[in-house]
Amino acid sequence: MKDPNLDSSSQAVKAQLRLRELILSGELAGGSRIAELAIVEKLGVSRTPIRSALMRLEQEGLLDALPNGGYAVRTFSERDVADAIELRGTLEGLAARLAAERGAPAVVLSEARQCLTGIDAVLDQPALDDEAFSRYVALNQRFHALLAELAGSAVLARELDRVVSLPFASPSGFVVVQANSARARDMLVVAQDQHRQVLEAIEQREGARAEAIMREHSRLAQRNLREAMQGHHLDRMPAVRLIRKRA
Repeated sequence: MKDPNLDSSSQAVKAQLRLRELILSGELAGGSRIAELAIVEKLGVSRTPIRSALMRLEQEGLLDALPNGGYAVRTFSERDVADAIELRGTLEGLAARLAAERGAPAVVLSEARQCLTGIDAVLDQPALDDEAFSRYVALNQRFHALLAELAGSAVLARELDRVVSLPFASPSGFVVVQANSARARDMLVVAQDQHRQVLEAIEQREGARAEAIMREHSRLAQRNLREAMQGHHLDRMPAVRLIRKRA
Protein backbone atom coordinates (compact mmCIF):
# COMPACT_ATOMS: atom_id res chain seq x y z
CA MET A 1 0.00 0.00 0.00
CA LYS A 2 1.37 3.40 -0.99
CA ASP A 3 2.23 5.87 1.76
CA PRO A 4 0.03 8.97 1.12
CA ASN A 5 2.65 11.22 2.74
CA LEU A 6 5.33 10.04 0.31
CA ASP A 7 2.95 10.52 -2.61
CA SER A 8 2.13 14.07 -1.49
CA SER A 9 5.84 14.85 -1.08
CA SER A 10 6.67 13.54 -4.54
CA GLN A 11 3.81 15.57 -6.04
CA ALA A 12 5.17 18.70 -4.34
CA VAL A 13 8.66 18.05 -5.73
CA LYS A 14 7.19 17.46 -9.17
CA ALA A 15 5.34 20.79 -8.91
CA GLN A 16 8.53 22.55 -7.78
CA LEU A 17 10.46 21.25 -10.77
CA ARG A 18 7.81 22.38 -13.23
CA LEU A 19 7.37 25.80 -11.60
CA ARG A 20 11.15 26.39 -11.70
CA GLU A 21 11.11 25.69 -15.42
CA LEU A 22 8.20 28.11 -15.94
CA ILE A 23 9.99 30.84 -13.97
CA LEU A 24 13.34 30.34 -15.72
CA SER A 25 11.70 30.34 -19.15
CA GLY A 26 9.85 33.55 -18.41
CA GLU A 27 6.44 31.92 -18.84
CA LEU A 28 5.85 33.06 -15.26
CA ALA A 29 7.31 36.54 -15.64
CA GLY A 30 9.17 38.45 -12.94
CA GLY A 31 6.77 40.48 -10.81
CA SER A 32 3.69 38.52 -11.86
CA ARG A 33 1.35 37.23 -9.19
CA ILE A 34 0.91 33.47 -8.93
CA ALA A 35 -2.71 32.43 -9.38
CA GLU A 36 -2.88 29.22 -7.38
CA LEU A 37 -5.95 27.83 -9.16
CA ALA A 38 -4.41 28.53 -12.57
CA ILE A 39 -1.25 26.65 -11.54
CA VAL A 40 -3.33 23.73 -10.26
CA GLU A 41 -5.08 23.55 -13.62
CA LYS A 42 -1.88 24.00 -15.63
CA LEU A 43 0.15 21.36 -13.80
CA GLY A 44 -2.67 18.93 -13.09
CA VAL A 45 -1.67 18.66 -9.42
CA SER A 46 -3.95 19.17 -6.41
CA ARG A 47 -3.82 22.32 -4.29
CA THR A 48 -2.00 20.83 -1.28
CA PRO A 49 1.26 19.93 -3.11
CA ILE A 50 1.03 23.18 -5.09
CA ARG A 51 0.91 25.17 -1.85
CA SER A 52 3.87 23.18 -0.50
CA ALA A 53 5.82 23.81 -3.71
CA LEU A 54 5.08 27.54 -3.58
CA MET A 55 6.29 27.75 0.02
CA ARG A 56 9.53 25.96 -0.85
CA LEU A 57 10.15 28.15 -3.88
CA GLU A 58 9.68 31.21 -1.69
CA GLN A 59 12.36 29.80 0.63
CA GLU A 60 14.63 29.30 -2.40
CA GLY A 61 14.26 32.96 -3.37
CA LEU A 62 12.25 32.42 -6.56
CA LEU A 63 9.02 33.84 -5.16
CA ASP A 64 8.15 36.75 -2.89
CA ALA A 65 5.42 36.31 -0.29
CA LEU A 66 2.83 39.08 -0.68
CA PRO A 67 1.53 41.02 2.37
CA ASN A 68 -2.09 40.07 1.69
CA GLY A 69 -1.32 36.43 0.94
CA GLY A 70 -0.14 34.62 -2.14
CA TYR A 71 3.12 34.94 -4.05
CA ALA A 72 4.71 36.89 -6.87
CA VAL A 73 7.59 35.80 -9.08
CA ARG A 74 10.79 37.40 -7.89
CA THR A 75 12.67 39.50 -10.42
CA PHE A 76 16.25 38.37 -11.04
CA SER A 77 18.75 38.53 -13.86
CA GLU A 78 20.84 35.88 -15.54
CA ARG A 79 23.86 37.25 -13.72
CA ASP A 80 22.07 36.86 -10.39
CA VAL A 81 21.60 33.15 -11.09
CA ALA A 82 25.19 32.58 -12.22
CA ASP A 83 26.59 34.51 -9.26
CA ALA A 84 24.35 32.73 -6.76
CA ILE A 85 25.45 29.29 -7.93
CA GLU A 86 29.10 30.37 -7.95
CA LEU A 87 28.77 31.80 -4.44
CA ARG A 88 27.30 28.57 -3.09
CA GLY A 89 30.20 26.63 -4.60
CA THR A 90 32.69 29.01 -3.01
CA LEU A 91 31.12 28.78 0.46
CA GLU A 92 30.65 25.01 0.33
CA GLY A 93 34.23 24.66 -0.83
CA LEU A 94 35.35 26.68 2.17
CA ALA A 95 33.18 24.56 4.46
CA ALA A 96 34.75 21.37 3.10
CA ARG A 97 38.27 22.75 3.51
CA LEU A 98 37.65 23.88 7.10
CA ALA A 99 36.11 20.50 7.94
CA ALA A 100 39.23 18.74 6.60
CA GLU A 101 41.71 21.08 8.27
CA ARG A 102 39.98 21.28 11.64
CA GLY A 103 38.94 17.66 11.87
CA ALA A 104 35.27 16.82 11.46
CA PRO A 105 33.15 15.37 14.30
CA ALA A 106 32.90 11.57 13.95
CA VAL A 107 29.17 11.54 14.66
CA VAL A 108 28.43 14.03 11.85
CA LEU A 109 30.70 12.13 9.44
CA SER A 110 28.81 8.97 10.28
CA GLU A 111 25.47 10.65 9.56
CA ALA A 112 26.82 12.00 6.27
CA ARG A 113 27.93 8.48 5.26
CA GLN A 114 24.46 7.14 6.10
CA CYS A 115 22.98 9.87 3.95
CA LEU A 116 25.11 8.82 1.00
CA THR A 117 24.19 5.18 1.54
CA GLY A 118 20.56 6.26 1.26
CA ILE A 119 21.31 8.11 -1.99
CA ASP A 120 23.08 5.01 -3.34
CA ALA A 121 19.91 3.01 -2.70
CA VAL A 122 17.82 5.58 -4.57
CA LEU A 123 20.20 5.58 -7.55
CA ASP A 124 20.35 1.79 -7.66
CA GLN A 125 17.64 1.79 -10.33
CA PRO A 126 17.92 2.62 -14.04
CA ALA A 127 15.43 5.52 -13.86
CA LEU A 128 13.80 7.42 -11.02
CA ASP A 129 10.06 7.66 -10.48
CA ASP A 130 8.59 10.73 -8.75
CA GLU A 131 8.82 9.10 -5.33
CA ALA A 132 12.49 8.15 -5.78
CA PHE A 133 13.41 11.59 -7.04
CA SER A 134 11.65 13.15 -4.06
CA ARG A 135 13.68 10.90 -1.78
CA TYR A 136 16.88 11.96 -3.53
CA VAL A 137 16.01 15.64 -3.07
CA ALA A 138 15.53 15.16 0.69
CA LEU A 139 18.75 13.17 1.15
CA ASN A 140 20.79 15.53 -1.01
CA GLN A 141 19.55 18.53 0.94
CA ARG A 142 20.42 16.79 4.20
CA PHE A 143 23.93 15.94 2.99
CA HIS A 144 24.65 19.55 2.08
CA ALA A 145 23.35 20.69 5.47
CA LEU A 146 25.68 18.20 7.17
CA LEU A 147 28.59 19.52 5.12
CA ALA A 148 28.03 22.95 6.63
CA GLU A 149 27.85 21.34 10.08
CA LEU A 150 31.13 19.49 9.51
CA ALA A 151 32.99 22.81 9.22
CA GLY A 152 32.09 23.71 12.81
CA SER A 153 31.62 27.37 11.95
CA ALA A 154 28.46 29.21 13.00
CA VAL A 155 29.50 32.17 10.82
CA LEU A 156 29.85 30.03 7.71
CA ALA A 157 26.63 28.12 8.43
CA ARG A 158 24.77 31.45 8.66
CA GLU A 159 26.15 32.62 5.31
CA LEU A 160 25.29 29.31 3.65
CA ASP A 161 21.72 29.69 4.93
CA ARG A 162 21.59 33.05 3.19
CA VAL A 163 23.04 31.91 -0.11
CA VAL A 164 20.67 28.97 -0.54
CA SER A 165 17.79 31.44 -0.50
CA LEU A 166 19.14 33.08 -3.68
CA PRO A 167 17.59 32.17 -7.06
CA PHE A 168 18.51 28.63 -8.14
CA ALA A 169 21.33 28.39 -5.57
CA SER A 170 19.71 25.77 -3.35
CA PRO A 171 21.36 22.32 -3.52
CA SER A 172 17.87 21.03 -4.28
CA GLY A 173 17.12 23.74 -6.83
CA PHE A 174 17.04 21.31 -9.73
CA VAL A 175 15.83 22.37 -13.14
CA VAL A 176 15.37 19.27 -15.24
CA VAL A 177 12.96 18.67 -18.07
CA GLN A 178 12.48 15.00 -17.18
CA ALA A 179 13.37 14.31 -13.57
CA ASN A 180 12.72 10.58 -13.96
CA SER A 181 14.75 10.13 -17.15
CA ALA A 182 17.90 8.04 -17.42
CA ARG A 183 19.76 11.24 -18.39
CA ALA A 184 18.76 12.95 -15.15
CA ARG A 185 19.81 9.86 -13.19
CA ASP A 186 23.24 9.94 -14.85
CA MET A 187 23.73 13.52 -13.69
CA LEU A 188 22.83 12.54 -10.13
CA VAL A 189 25.28 9.62 -10.26
CA VAL A 190 28.08 12.09 -11.10
CA ALA A 191 26.97 14.32 -8.21
CA GLN A 192 26.95 11.34 -5.86
CA ASP A 193 30.49 10.40 -6.86
CA GLN A 194 31.56 13.94 -5.92
CA HIS A 195 29.74 13.57 -2.59
CA ARG A 196 31.79 10.45 -1.88
CA GLN A 197 35.03 12.10 -2.95
CA VAL A 198 34.58 15.18 -0.78
CA LEU A 199 33.75 13.08 2.28
CA GLU A 200 36.87 11.00 1.67
CA ALA A 201 39.00 14.15 1.32
CA ILE A 202 37.58 15.53 4.59
CA GLU A 203 38.29 12.28 6.43
CA GLN A 204 41.87 12.21 5.07
CA ARG A 205 42.38 15.87 6.09
CA GLU A 206 43.00 16.99 2.49
CA GLY A 207 41.68 20.53 2.67
CA ALA A 208 42.64 21.80 -0.79
CA ARG A 209 41.23 18.71 -2.48
CA ALA A 210 37.97 18.89 -0.53
CA GLU A 211 37.53 22.55 -1.47
CA ALA A 212 38.22 21.91 -5.17
CA ILE A 213 35.71 19.06 -5.30
CA MET A 214 32.90 21.19 -3.88
CA ARG A 215 33.72 24.07 -6.22
CA GLU A 216 33.45 21.62 -9.12
CA HIS A 217 30.29 20.13 -7.62
CA SER A 218 28.49 23.46 -7.90
CA ARG A 219 29.32 23.55 -11.62
CA LEU A 220 26.85 20.69 -12.06
CA ALA A 221 24.04 23.12 -11.25
CA GLN A 222 25.11 25.39 -14.07
CA ARG A 223 25.47 22.44 -16.45
CA ASN A 224 22.07 21.20 -15.30
CA LEU A 225 20.45 24.49 -16.29
CA ARG A 226 22.10 24.40 -19.71
CA GLU A 227 20.87 20.86 -20.29
CA ALA A 228 17.34 21.78 -19.25
CA MET A 229 17.21 24.69 -21.65
CA GLN A 230 18.57 22.90 -24.73
CA GLY A 231 16.16 23.08 -27.59
CA HIS A 232 14.49 26.27 -26.34
CA HIS A 233 14.84 29.60 -28.12
CA LEU A 234 17.42 31.68 -26.23
CA ASP A 235 15.59 34.95 -26.89
CA ARG A 236 12.75 33.59 -24.79
CA MET A 237 15.16 32.57 -22.03
CA PRO A 238 16.80 35.83 -20.90
CA ALA A 239 17.51 34.36 -17.48
CA VAL A 240 20.03 31.89 -18.88
CA ARG A 241 22.10 34.02 -21.25
CA LEU A 242 25.17 33.94 -19.02
CA ILE A 243 24.61 30.33 -17.99
CA ARG A 244 24.12 28.80 -21.38
CA LYS A 245 27.22 28.53 -23.53
CA ARG A 246 26.97 30.72 -26.58
CA ALA A 247 27.66 29.17 -29.97
